[in-house]
Amino acid sequence: MSYQGGCHCGKVRFSVEVDLSSPITCNCSYCAKRGSILAFTPAENFTLESGAADLTDYRFNSKTIEHLFCASCGMESFARGAMPDGKKMVAVNVRCLDGVDLDALQPHQVDGRSR
Repeated sequence: MSYQGGCHCGKVRFSVEVDLSSPITCNCSYCAKRGSILAFTPAENFTLESGAADLTDYRFNSKTIEHLFCASCGMESFARGAMPDGKKMVAVNVRCLDGVDLDALQPHQVDGRSR
């Protein structure tokens, strides 16, 4: 499905084709504090419409995932990285998608803490 989304203040906006049938939550040190619900899509299914200059990144642990957040409101609406096979992907914070019924989702827990 196609969605529009963005940060809290509206500076960062994007469009994305993403499947929300199996989103995840993660218990790693970063995700546990952030509380995101994540859905993954190939990088070519994601278009940053506005706000590139307003993004700041944060990398931790292996520093392979580019956690991007709005420098104005602090919201991380998406992150960029690669799948184990090297294919570029985007992890979208489903909470930042417009019009999604979060109560209808059934995210499964990933044990990122043990990795």
